[in-house]
Parts: sequence; structure tokens; C-alpha cells
Amino acid sequence: MNWLYSLSGLEMAFILLFVIFYITYIIRVVRVGRKLRTPFGQVFIKTVVRTVYFSLLLIALMGPSFGETKREVKSVGKDIFVLMDLSQSMNATDIQPSRLEKVKFELKNIVESFNSDRIGIIIFSSEAFMQAPLTFDQNALNLFIETLNTSLVPNAGTDFAPPLRMALDKLNNEDSPITQQKSKVIVLISDGEDFGEDTEDVVNEIEDQNIKLFTLGVGTSKGSKLMVGGRYKKNNEGKDVVTRLDSRTLRQLAKDTDGKYFEINESNNDVSRLINTINNIEGELRDTRQVDVSANRYYYFLAAALLLILLDVLVSVKTIKI
Repeated sequence: MNWLYSLSGLEMAFILLFVIFYITYIIRVVRVGRKLRTPFGQVFIKTVVRTVYFSLLLIALMGPSFGETKREVKSVGKDIFVLMDLSQSMNATDIQPSRLEKVKFELKNIVESFNSDRIGIIIFSSEAFMQAPLTFDQNALNLFIETLNTSLVPNAGTDFAPPLRMALDKLNNEDSPITQQKSKVIVLISDGEDFGEDTEDVVNEIEDQNIKLFTLGVGTSKGSKLMVGGRYKKNNEGKDVVTRLDSRTLRQLAKDTDGKYFEINESNNDVSRLINTINNIEGELRDTRQVDVSANRYYYFLAAALLLILLDVLVSVKTIKI
């Protein structure tokens, strides 16, 4: 027999109180019986009954498990690549405390929401780099997320094609346990400025392979000045550069691949909607196995205890006969 719980301090306290109470009770009944010179042996009948159902209640609380049964356990999941824009414009503060810091916070929520799925992170600006390969390890993913900053990538503009190409190649890797394209997801997070020329070609491949592409725009239409090296960035005319969310490209990418566009701005946060949408995508069956499990049979002991309690209440026994 296996136990779900062990005896804790609470149960030990109940046992101690029960023992003290009944020893006191029996001593008192015996003293009274001797003084009155009457038989008092039947007091032990109640004692035995109450000890039995008290013990049965304790056993039920401890969760006794016995009897072997077979149960089928299925492992179902998806492969999700998050493409994170780390261009300098992600340091803008139109989203507090900054676009990047807000996204890092939300990325941890996304990782937590998909604990049965493999998640990978690709960082990019004009080039793309693998930050975290597809993994189930949430602690490692959160560590990678915490270290994200715009100095990790060269800042010569933003190009969506390299990260999309890298994600597509990794999702189609022969070693991947996921074979169904519908269980593969790409999430592109950016403020929307794409200066690449090959994005359309990669997007067409993603669409042809029926891989879902979701885009998450970060920023506001009002935008904010961009601080670089402790100074506001200037354009060729000497004016402060203002970076704004450009959602047009992100919306079009999502539309072309039958995905959806989501946004984080000053008044709206669609991350919960993004999580729900990905959750609604059917995962692929990775593995099925039969495992031996023991069933918790507490209800047998609880039923027996309740029956004895009912018997104790309905049947009275004279402890002292006069």
C-alpha cells in the first residue's frame, strides 16, 4: 500500500488529544464504577468503536493507494519560434518602461503558458542569430529572455527575412519530432520597420507550408524620441529621430500566412489574445505510453468510518449500571 500523504504535525496532535481524552475518560468511569460498586466494562466497547473509526478517518486523510491499473499517457505539443526584434528602436519609451522591457516581461508569460510545447528564440535586426534552440526548459528560456538587449545584434536597420528564414529551416529540420505543419508556429515581435528585400519570398514559403505566422507590434502611433549613448538620435538634418509603430508590414505578413496581428500599445495589450490563439492550434501527438498507476482508495476507509460513526450515534451503551 502506498500513501499520498504522511502523518504531519496536525494528525499527530489529533492522535495525542484523542489518546489523552480517552485515557482521562476511562480513568474517570473506572473510578466512579468502583465507588458505586457497579460493572463498568462496557465503557471499553465505545472506546474500541471510536478508536477504530478515528483511525479509519486518519487513514482516509493520508490517501491510501493500492491496486495496479493501466493508464494511457499522451504527450501532445507544438513547436513555437519567437523572433525578437532587437534593433535600437526597441529601446523607445512610448511603452513604459521601454518597448524591449515590456516585451521581455510578456515573453516570460508566453513561456509559462506553453510548458508542454517546445519554444525557441531568434534575435535579429539586420541579421538573425539563434538565442535559444527549441526546448522545453523554461528556466533556460527565462534566462535567455532576461539577457536580451539591443547590443546583442548589429544595428544597421531591420530585416524580417533572415529570422523568418532561420525559423523556417529549424522547424523543417529532419530531427524535429513535429511532422505536422499545422503544429508549427512562428511569432514575430517588432515595431514594424522592415528594410529587407527578401521578406516576401520567405513569407510565401511559410504560407505554402501551412505554417502559422503571428505578428506582435510593439509601440504607439505617436512614438517617442530615441536615446542612443545617452543622447537623442539625430537625423541628417539635425532633428531628433522619432520612432513610431508601423503596423502595416506586420499586418500584411499575418494576413499573407493566414495568421493574426496583435499589438501592445499605450492602451492595449493583446498578449493574452495571442496566447489563447496559439493554444487553440492543435498540437501533434509526440508519444503514447502505458503507465502503471495506483488508485487512491480513501473512500473505502471514509465510508467505513462514517458507518461506525452512525452506529455510535444510534446505539447507546450504558457504561455504568445502577
